[in-house]
Amino acid sequence: MKHIIVTGHSKGLGAGITMALLNENHYIHGISRTDNTDLQKLAAAKGCKMQFYSCDLSHTDTIESTMQLVFKNIKQDECEGVYLVNNAGVIHPIGTLETLDPMQMDLHMRINLLAPMYLIREFVKQFNDWKTEKRVLNISSGAALNPYHGWSNYCTGKAGLDMFTRCIATEQEEVPHPVKLMGVAPGIIDTEMQTTIRGTTDEQFIHRQKFVELKETGQLISPTLAGKNLVELLFSADFKNGEITDIRDQY
Repeated sequence: MKHIIVTGHSKGLGAGITMALLNENHYIHGISRTDNTDLQKLAAAKGCKMQFYSCDLSHTDTIESTMQLVFKNIKQDECEGVYLVNNAGVIHPIGTLETLDPMQMDLHMRINLLAPMYLIREFVKQFNDWKTEKRVLNISSGAALNPYHGWSNYCTGKAGLDMFTRCIATEQEEVPHPVKLMGVAPGIIDTEMQTTIRGTTDEQFIHRQKFVELKETGQLISPTLAGKNLVELLFSADFKNGEITDIRDQY
């Protein structure tokens, strides 16, 4: 049995990833603010075990206790592999620095950067001595490499997560039974985040029209296809420890 922990599993890219994971040999542990009953029904129909854990990742003080609930459902003697997919994220706040609300900036970093860091910490601690396959896939972005006017928080958070991925991957190379970590930019996906981006003003985000055109010309990737590609990479021999890549370079 493969155990896969997915954050933000109930909608958008997270739902696409979860759809691709529905398999009778998988046990999916979904961490989100809300559940997705349609996914639960699909999982049951496919004989796939799926458990929902209610958690608002902006409340980082609840992450340790939530992960302990997850770990209670993962038995070492029946576990073929354990995987963590850090997918949950937000785009707000968008705008030039002087217009941003400090409380929104703090919230953004807790969800996009601190939460994945804490989740990885719990994952590494729990499975440190397990000899089974252990992998962490962090959802990155081209914004981690390219500065965008109005996206200072998003670019900074993703760049920070990429560096954290590299650092922990380096640490894990020194242990007997290492966790492999990889950061993957999934491309531009047709999710609520894109709706939010298109709903900004040109003053908040000067590249807004580009994203409007991507939607109008059908260039956005469906969450279902992106999820399928990410899951294939998660389980493949191309999953390289410490590597940061773009999924479009893989397929």
